[in-house]
Amino acid sequence: MADVIRELLARDEAGGQVEVEGWLRTARHSKQVTFLEVHDGSAFAGIQAVANPEVPGFEEVVRGLSTGCAVRVQGELVDSPGKGQRFEIHAGQVERVGGVDDDYPLQKKRHGFEFLRTIAHLRPRTNTLGAVLRVRNAAAAAVHEFFQERGFVYLQAPIVTLADAEGAGEMFRVTTLPAGDPPREEGGAVDFGRDFFGSEAHLTVSGQLEAEIGALALSRVYTFGPTFRAENSNTSRHLAEFWMIEPEVAFCELPGLMDLAEEFLKAVFARVLERAPDDMEFFEARIAPGILETLEHVVKSPFERMTYDDAVRILEQAKQSFEFPVRWGVDLQSEHERYLTEQAVGRPVIVTDYPKDIKAFYMYVNDDGRTVRAMDVLVPKVGEIIGGSQREHRHDVLLQRMRDLEIPSEDYWWYLDLRRFGTAPHGGFGLGFERIVQFMTGMANIRDVIPFPRVPGYAEF
Repeated sequence: MADVIRELLARDEAGGQVEVEGWLRTARHSKQVTFLEVHDGSAFAGIQAVANPEVPGFEEVVRGLSTGCAVRVQGELVDSPGKGQRFEIHAGQVERVGGVDDDYPLQKKRHGFEFLRTIAHLRPRTNTLGAVLRVRNAAAAAVHEFFQERGFVYLQAPIVTLADAEGAGEMFRVTTLPAGDPPREEGGAVDFGRDFFGSEAHLTVSGQLEAEIGALALSRVYTFGPTFRAENSNTSRHLAEFWMIEPEVAFCELPGLMDLAEEFLKAVFARVLERAPDDMEFFEARIAPGILETLEHVVKSPFERMTYDDAVRILEQAKQSFEFPVRWGVDLQSEHERYLTEQAVGRPVIVTDYPKDIKAFYMYVNDDGRTVRAMDVLVPKVGEIIGGSQREHRHDVLLQRMRDLEIPSEDYWWYLDLRRFGTAPHGGFGLGFERIVQFMTGMANIRDVIPFPRVPGYAEF
């Protein structure tokens, strides 16, 4: 196999024969020499190959190369006399593996992100999307390492489910029934009993409920997989398909959950800064100046902790006006969350004990009867990045909550069983992986931190 450009650039010194394979970012031809900038995607930087007329096929092959061509280059790794690069390759052989047509859309100029979304099959070749995908990769590795190092078991939650974990009903239906003429019951309703799963099925919105099953047997589990929301939100913060990270821990109450969330974010950010320094420097220079300082601040600063009551009081006393009015009993908006972390406190904030009526049925009800042991982790520039709670492990309280919210208990018989057979305090949290990547890179639109975005009206590639 060919040498990896990232590894060549990390060598202590030049020397020796090497072979690289990749795509040309630029091909500069002069009378006596051609400079080829070869990228293989392994690093932000490529490597320059210098070819002279002594290279076989110089006129027929090398002189015909252009941006986008796939090439294979063999030659000697030497110190580079040019600025901004340590090494280059003095080519002995250059092979054109794949040419490009004249209408190749990625020429050496800046392209708008909206345009690049229309060519998602090519946009990973750009500096920005290549850097995004490498940061995404580093973050994914850091997620698994964090939990594996702490004894968590990786649980693969189902993608097809009969349960709505969030209770919001914004789910994609999975069916094999004919769309034009589905079988119907006597009253005219669609007969889902004749569907593939014998019931109405959907794509999952969360792996949480299944993670609770795992935690109440294995103590510490986490899921990391695709989730889906049929929410018609055409914004820069929402996707219809995204990846969720959801740890669940048995014998854990809210204080321990807050500690885990803070430790998790700090560990992931620190590892990405360590493992993708060139990519992160690019985001600092070109996309979001100050992002490195923000991430380092999160890593080094203790997270502030306050109750929802305290947060509302701070917001009500703020000397600035908000688009959405603040009052007890209303969920905090992004502008409120950002004020708390950026202005009121100046570092990440964990808000706890939200009103019961604005949170999900599975959250532990506090003794006051009006709040639940929920938590949201807020960070600068974004607001909420993690949401979680201690789960309601008391069977009678959970059953009453479901009745109050008119959630049919028969659909969650197995979930209630967990409260009858060896129940224990437990909790967990969830965070969208794309939200983490968006925060770390400073990218304005979440559609640009996932390879193939799925949004209302768009599921191409």
